[in-house]
Amino acid sequence: MGFHEVRFPANLSFGSIGGPERRTEVVSLVNGFEERNSPWAHSLRRYDAGVGMRSLDDVETLIAFFEARHGKLHGFRWKDWSDFRSCGASEEVNYRDQVIAMGDDVTAGFPLVKTYRSGPHDYARPILKPVQGTVKIGVAGDEMREGVHFEIDAETGIVTFDHPPNADREITAGFEFDVPVRFDTDHIQTSMASFKSGDVPNVPVVEVRV
Repeated sequence: MGFHEVRFPANLSFGSIGGPERRTEVVSLVNGFEERNSPWAHSLRRYDAGVGMRSLDDVETLIAFFEARHGKLHGFRWKDWSDFRSCGASEEVNYRDQVIAMGDDVTAGFPLVKTYRSGPHDYARPILKPVQGTVKIGVAGDEMREGVHFEIDAETGIVTFDHPPNADREITAGFEFDVPVRFDTDHIQTSMASFKSGDVPNVPVVEVRV
């Protein structure tokens, strides 16, 4: 499976619908109780790209992008407008947004993560496709400089320091990110007449593990 480091046109994904999906297996027991288990450690996100189409020019752009990806064959980047930053929706990205690791005097490379919290529970989501030029890193409360203190691999989400951070130093990060996805169909059906009457094509997109 190939992955193209290109983003689906952000103006088209702006009007899309979608979000995270979990897989939970529920077994009902004879005594009325139930057992629940999930084979997935991480959620998968699904979207419908067709909802964002507003003109025939948009449909042409969609078809060109679809053909260049060879349908389902190659993955690509997707901007989820409802969740694309390390901070809150009304806030600006800051290097203190997320705690991603603790220094240990040995490790120089750390993956970006975004933690979702609700009450005493949380979920750490791996961030594999950060947006180049948006990543900010801090160590023990001090902001680091990209190209001087660290480098970021925008294709994997790995932050690599020039020197391993000292032990017990908190490493923080702020960033924008994309979702790695692919088309979940090898067929797009469009009609000029139906589009003008208000119908839009169904173009499912699904997150991929990379």
